Amino acid sequence: MDLELLVHGVGGTTPEKMLDDARTVRITGDDTAAVFRRAEDVDAEARPGDYRDRPVPEAYVWCNLTSGNASRALWLLLLPFMVVNLAHWMRPAAQDRPRTVRFYGLLVRLAGLTLTVLLVAAACEVALDLAAWQCAGTAACAARHSWLGFLSPTGSGGWWSAPGRRLALAALVPTALTGLLWYLSHRTWSAYESTRPMAVDPEPGHTSLGSPGFWYGRRLVARLRAAHTAAGLLTVAAAILAPAASFDRRTDGPAVLDTCGRVLAGALVAGAATAVWVVCRRGRSENLLDQELDRRLVRRLPLGALALLLLVALYAGWSRPGWHSVGRLAGDTTFGGLALAQGVLVIVLCAVAHDLHRRLPDPRAAMRGLGGPAVALLACALGGVISGGVAQRVSDWLDGTGTSLAGPPVLLTWQASVIPPVLVVLLGAVAWLSWRTSRLGRIERVAVDLDHRGEPEDTARTRRIARVRAMAVLTDRTPLVVTVLCAATLVLGAGALVGALATGKTPDAAADGTYALVHGTAEASQALGSWLVGLGFILFVTWGRRAYKDASARRTIGILWDVGTFWPRAAHPFAPPCYAERAVPDLTWRMDTWTRRTGGRLVISGHSQGSVLAAAAAWQLTPSVRSRVALLTYGSPLERLYGRWFPAHFGPAELGSLHREVACWRNLYRLTDPIGGPVRIPDGDGPEVDHMPLKDPLAYGRTPGHPLPAPILGHSDYQADPAFAEERERLLARLRPDLPGQRPAARPLHRAD
Repeated sequence: MDLELLVHGVGGTTPEKMLDDARTVRITGDDTAAVFRRAEDVDAEARPGDYRDRPVPEAYVWCNLTSGNASRALWLLLLPFMVVNLAHWMRPAAQDRPRTVRFYGLLVRLAGLTLTVLLVAAACEVALDLAAWQCAGTAACAARHSWLGFLSPTGSGGWWSAPGRRLALAALVPTALTGLLWYLSHRTWSAYESTRPMAVDPEPGHTSLGSPGFWYGRRLVARLRAAHTAAGLLTVAAAILAPAASFDRRTDGPAVLDTCGRVLAGALVAGAATAVWVVCRRGRSENLLDQELDRRLVRRLPLGALALLLLVALYAGWSRPGWHSVGRLAGDTTFGGLALAQGVLVIVLCAVAHDLHRRLPDPRAAMRGLGGPAVALLACALGGVISGGVAQRVSDWLDGTGTSLAGPPVLLTWQASVIPPVLVVLLGAVAWLSWRTSRLGRIERVAVDLDHRGEPEDTARTRRIARVRAMAVLTDRTPLVVTVLCAATLVLGAGALVGALATGKTPDAAADGTYALVHGTAEASQALGSWLVGLGFILFVTWGRRAYKDASARRTIGILWDVGTFWPRAAHPFAPPCYAERAVPDLTWRMDTWTRRTGGRLVISGHSQGSVLAAAAAWQLTPSVRSRVALLTYGSPLERLYGRWFPAHFGPAELGSLHREVACWRNLYRLTDPIGGPVRIPDGDGPEVDHMPLKDPLAYGRTPGHPLPAPILGHSDYQADPAFAEERERLLARLRPDLPGQRPAARPLHRAD
């Protein structure tokens, strides 16, 4: 008896469409992810004779893991955290380099920690510096914003008007933000990632995706969540403590408050060192299914940081006659130090990635193994740009005249001003790609004519097919775009840091007195950068509100996360949750229990992202079960995207190992597909996996079989091609004879996990 387990791809679909039947029944699972059958197949195991010549079709539907709940649209705001988490998995393949691999992971985790501090520091900048310190302390600004009147010392001069008390009250905003991030991380873990994988013995030399603990990172996520929460709370405490302690250190200041300030500062340093130690101390434990939890650390570290924050708020709120809020808080030092630390981390990460790639070169790896550092740089840049733009927009909103407030830290203004030049560079890259695509389209016209030689010529039809093929190739140009974007970001970001530290002025003020063109460009870039970030934030909120009401928009947002949240949260606990930590165990349990219970064989059929889930689940099976499973992948990004950007986990050796270990594998793709492609299994690893490119469209012109024009399918509807049914039957035919004999032993990968 055979089973065909269908797994859909990005964007999701319905079980009725997958099974081509209006009457489907959920046989196992819940509202989040489940396996469905047609109503007539529910009791198939009791009627094996009816399925002697055909498989039992089942559909695994997992789309609600990424696009089912309306609140998940707000995960867009966690984009920098998701991006830096991807950098952890983009390391080059390694051979006998476990320490270097661990050091690579450590650097990415530290970069993730700086992003948390940066986000909370930006919230402190808006709430504490701009609102409570500058605007509430300035008569003109407080008069324009009546909601700040009770904080203003120029008004009634109430109890909250003291600078320290204003800061302590405003600290509720970044504290609430940190608490919200902690809650979301804890809640999403319980909802999506708490499924325990099957307990299997580790296979020596096997790929890391087959490790028992790969899809169960509970211990690490809990530790990182505690450390990042503590770091966020300590950042808020430092923002309150710094101005109060600075005032108390004057020569005629009270000795008791000065001593308290120094003790609290020492406690903050100790807490920060502890948080960094927790991040550095332990990485992922994949070789074993680690079910332990560091409960004391997970509970005490955030609670200790919260207690310290309350003590600092009490200290800052103490009465200090003669203390007035003047100028801006010491934000330049904070943001400058964060930017410098992130730059150093990215540079060291580049050196480590280059060393790993040099020792085991992979010609197909994106950016010669530097994809991880590039993505980490983009995550840091994205966090800095958002922080600078939001701070600048809030400053412009509070200071209507543009003269009453000192404004945000100079560095944040410089970072926001970098956006227009980066966009110019990006538009230049897009223009170059458009030109290359146009040239390739003209070349593809010749190929299309050759493919349909002898048929009536249709110039418009040929041009359209050639254009779709040329557009599909743009996916392979992504590394070039990322390279250009990263180079521009690195150069302009370094220039912004140097300009801010060297001049201490905003870009337009620094350019004052220079050539008119230079000054005008700096002024325009500063204003435009601020507005662009403000516009981007509004679009984020608008899209989130629309997704709350519109299921189709919510599904579109879910497609973004289908790729970005496939990987476990190894570098940042506040990233959107990993749906594969639920989907992969689901598929593994289903395949293992069915084959053991029935003694039958199974074809797992995966489209697009579903093929990645299918491969990951097959790696998790025991060798005896894996040898009874066949793979049918179509529109698959296994090599084209995952193999190039994640070479340590989907490189040639890993895919070749999977081919040798499953019963058989066949892959279908089209030249018009921008996502799917060949898996390029190395020669000598058994029967060929890749089918020749499928025809698309199925008919060039009108034919008796296609009296109406056939559509160009691209990435969708692979089942419409007759080759799909033929290849599925061939896979089933290779499974149906007696159990396959002993397969050749897989060559060890010798990869450090």
